[in-house]
Amino acid sequence: MTLLLMAGTGEARQIAGALQTGGADFTVWLPGDGRLGRDWSENDWPGDPARGALADCLRNPRIGAVLDASHPFATDTIHRASQHCGAHGLPYCLLWRPEWRPRPGDRWTHVASEADAARHIPPGATIFAATGRDCLTHFAAIGAAHVYCRQIGAPDAPFPFAGGEYLIQQPPFSVEDETTLFRRLGIDWLVLRNTGSTRAETKLTAARQLGLNVLMIDRPAPPDAPRVATVAEALKWAQAL
Repeated sequence: MTLLLMAGTGEARQIAGALQTGGADFTVWLPGDGRLGRDWSENDWPGDPARGALADCLRNPRIGAVLDASHPFATDTIHRASQHCGAHGLPYCLLWRPEWRPRPGDRWTHVASEADAARHIPPGATIFAATGRDCLTHFAAIGAAHVYCRQIGAPDAPFPFAGGEYLIQQPPFSVEDETTLFRRLGIDWLVLRNTGSTRAETKLTAARQLGLNVLMIDRPAPPDAPRVATVAEALKWAQAL
């Protein structure tokens, strides 16, 4: 039996390394945007990543179980995999890491989407949008605002509207890095999705220290399927197959 590991989070990399060390028979499915694929290649991650549509990978007769370490906002991907496994009797487990919780000093407003977030921001604001470039157009109508969006690599198109710009920077970013950046840019609103990522949490610490307004986009509900919260629990599930 081959285990299909669906990537999309840093935890997927850790799982792949542990599976390879343990001699497990597995393959990794990478999201189709290409950015994660380059990341794996550059860092020489283990496994032989599968390319192409998720549906084709799931239909591969060699696949006997699915461990889903997708990004928690990859709603369609997660639900499609869960439904396929339920329909075909394949063991399925979702790695669903804990959400961020507000701490003393945080100035969070919970919202349901980027469009909802934009409605909370007043004209003239300076915004750090940590939601990805696909969602930037939601902020276009905020009067006299300036929007910054960080990218790991050079974007393949100009910023989608006037009054915004990309920042090309490479992670990881420490709390000091983020604090210095937010001060230099004059950020007063931080918009991000509640991914629960440890690496991305430095933005929240910096925002707390600076007293910034945070618009926290709540996570969509996961499917009604087996879930674990940590890499160790995910590996224990895989080893029990």
